Amino acid sequence: MKFLKKRTEDVQKDVNIIVDKILADVRTRGDDAIIEYTQKFDSKFVTLANFVVTDTEIKNAYKMVDQDFLDAIRLAKVNVKEFHEKQKRNAWMMTKEKGAILGQTLRGLESVGIYVPGGTASYPSSVIMNAIPAKVAGVENLVMVTPPLNDGTVNPHILVAADIAGVDKIYKMGGAQAIAGLAYGTEKISKVDKIVGPGNIYVAMAKKSVFGCVAIDMIAGPSEILIIADEFANQHFIAADLMSQAEHDVLASAMLITTSRDLANRVVKELEIQIKDMSRCKIIKESLEKYGVILIAQNIDEAIELANDIAPEHLEVMVRDPFNYLGDIKNAGSIFLGEYSPEPLGDYMAGPNHVLPTSGTARFFSPLSVDDFIKKSSYIYYTKEALSEVKEKVIKLSDVEGLTAHGNSIKVRFK
Repeated sequence: MKFLKKRTEDVQKDVNIIVDKILADVRTRGDDAIIEYTQKFDSKFVTLANFVVTDTEIKNAYKMVDQDFLDAIRLAKVNVKEFHEKQKRNAWMMTKEKGAILGQTLRGLESVGIYVPGGTASYPSSVIMNAIPAKVAGVENLVMVTPPLNDGTVNPHILVAADIAGVDKIYKMGGAQAIAGLAYGTEKISKVDKIVGPGNIYVAMAKKSVFGCVAIDMIAGPSEILIIADEFANQHFIAADLMSQAEHDVLASAMLITTSRDLANRVVKELEIQIKDMSRCKIIKESLEKYGVILIAQNIDEAIELANDIAPEHLEVMVRDPFNYLGDIKNAGSIFLGEYSPEPLGDYMAGPNHVLPTSGTARFFSPLSVDDFIKKSSYIYYTKEALSEVKEKVIKLSDVEGLTAHGNSIKVRFK
């Protein structure tokens, strides 16, 4: 499915020119450049004096959200934390002959920046999904950047989610300029070690450009869902789930692979019915027209083979006894088994992370996890006796590579 990878290629060249200019400007002029771009693209009311969110703003945000939201976001935090706690690893040590000791230490990154889309959009779930694994990993300084609303404030749902998730500091800035601020640091913004979180194509290309100066999670493309369904699957559920991804973006891709041509026809009819009631029906329609796909497979094994080739971000398996096929699925960001495990459950509440590889990169990338916020160091301790056992072999290898100083560092210890 090469079309998945080419969805954004046509616009990337033009975007990169703009992004590179912004990155260079922020690197040169720091905070002044960030404020200028923020006033240009987001809000003229954001200044150096108020672009850091205050405790008062966070307290006021709690007054602007309802109790049902608080209950939902707190339960989401519990579930996401419980899942990611299982990912934690332990440092280890091993002893060998002659007193040699080897091991590995693990510690959380010192500073991480989270990008959360903002403005007219509200994605508190992104805050939870990025912040909680960082906190579980032991990140010391967790900062968040998010574009302000036109009046210079930040969406209250995002602020409340950040407070509940344990974010340490929040900046009112977005776009490539926010990525630059986190990557390079300014007078007001401390440089971070890693940047995570989704954003538009300008954010994605900015993250790609600063990689190496800082670490990043992944280059996320438009969202996608693939559903594998047999003849027993419910067309109402399938249509609803396809639209749940199509509404993200006109570049989003919703795909169905089924063994039943009759089911495929019923899904098409059901889409025509359900789409009328969707608030983002225009986006859904354009997405389905451009990147919607229905494929007929001879059997479930062939459907899974196709799915492994596509390597989708989200894979729903709506077949009888879905666990029978779990071991055959090699490439998918997140797998949803059965008719009552819809993709939005994973987006908001179940616990696994919703920051996932897209555009076929699930072949070699994994969902965001605790591991993304941990650094590892190995350590070596050899006694003289242990080194003596291997010294000639180390010298031999250094000679073969022509690195005589390497061999000399061994020899001098035995003169």
